[in-house]
Amino acid sequence: MKTTNQAHAGFLYWTTFVAINGGLLFGLNMAGISGAVDMLKGEFSLTDSGLGTVAALLTIGCLIGALFTGNFTKKYGRKKVMMSTAILYIISALGCALAGSSAILIIFRVLSGLAVGATSVVCPMYISEISPAHNRGRLVSMNQFAITIGIVLAYIFDYLLIGLGDDSWRYMLAVPALFGLLYLIFIVISFPESPRWLVANNRKDEAERIMHRIGGDQLVKSELAEIERTIAEEKKKKRLAISELFKGKTGKIVLIGTLIAAFQQITGINAVIMFAPEMFKAAGAAKDDSMMMSMVVGLVNFLMTIIALWLVDKKGRKTLLLWGAVGMIVSLAYLTWEFAKPEQFGVGVLVALLVYISFFAASFAPVMWVIISEIYPNRIKGVAMSFSTAVSWLCTFLTVYFAPVIQGGLGLSYLFGIFGIFSVLAFVFVKIWIPETKGKSLEQIEKELGLI
Repeated sequence: MKTTNQAHAGFLYWTTFVAINGGLLFGLNMAGISGAVDMLKGEFSLTDSGLGTVAALLTIGCLIGALFTGNFTKKYGRKKVMMSTAILYIISALGCALAGSSAILIIFRVLSGLAVGATSVVCPMYISEISPAHNRGRLVSMNQFAITIGIVLAYIFDYLLIGLGDDSWRYMLAVPALFGLLYLIFIVISFPESPRWLVANNRKDEAERIMHRIGGDQLVKSELAEIERTIAEEKKKKRLAISELFKGKTGKIVLIGTLIAAFQQITGINAVIMFAPEMFKAAGAAKDDSMMMSMVVGLVNFLMTIIALWLVDKKGRKTLLLWGAVGMIVSLAYLTWEFAKPEQFGVGVLVALLVYISFFAASFAPVMWVIISEIYPNRIKGVAMSFSTAVSWLCTFLTVYFAPVIQGGLGLSYLFGIFGIFSVLAFVFVKIWIPETKGKSLEQIEKELGLI
């Protein structure tokens, strides 16, 4: 029996591992440009606004990719969408590396964004659908864990490649192509479709076989009938109209999911990740030192996500979000005060940024994806997750675009102050509106939210 259980667990973890490679590529693409910022400004004669455009237009691709992914996952399945993103990662990375002008670079950055945006919807959705209820929070959070690994790897590759001359930025931006190829190979070799999607598309036998491989007879008995019943109820309802997302109880749930997705971004994380070297230079660090400090930021981000994986199914989603918001508020308040002074205490800036990253990584970073993958019923999950994630990417675009503009025009004190205010609002929102979903099946969550 133990060997059989280990086999089931092994298949579940292998499947999760393959899925989170999308998250790894997400992190590589988001942070990979950080070491290339100075070289890109010189190569293409970019202003602060131009740099913000190059960095932020990836997020426009993310917004578009996220917006349309829900319908694609419903029509073609989760697996085919993930395969398509792997191909996009390869093409876009090679295109960015070979770009001969800022226009070409922007085009392939947007293409890269399409893949990242699609990944941000389909990977948490897929993992939530294959995971047993008792460890779903931890497994969905593994996607964020993979994103942090991608960020760390991006900083490490940037640090190692920065000494290869004026064209080293090309090698930095080419790195995701290699990982995209591995991702594609993993999906093609051994990767199952989502059982919930199979049941919804009248392929119950395939769904049952996959669920048996994931959790044995116990999982099949405990969840398959409930999945069938829920999908049958959904099919009795009229075809989903987009307007339904904004009405009644469904509208309230979509609003909650969308606001938590927005708060994850407007509290500043991607501005810090993308422009960390520039922020450390503003605090007086040399170029090489700023890249080394950025690697420390990425490493802390990675380590604190491990803490989140351990706590999300023990302490619950809401508790992590509240404590995360408190830590972010305190650290951002210190950074606002520090950069308001004529001279900065470099070590203090590093410590405060690490505290900010730590609390974000252990709370909003993974838990947002867990929340929106859990609270949306299967009937609207694809479209609703696409909408919420697209709004998240719109907020990312605004944050990343305006960060260098605000930094250059008003200074980092104002930038961190704005992020701090949004963190206070995030705390209030979580305290009042976010439900606790720990340890509940997706169908049970739907019932408690009054959606079935």
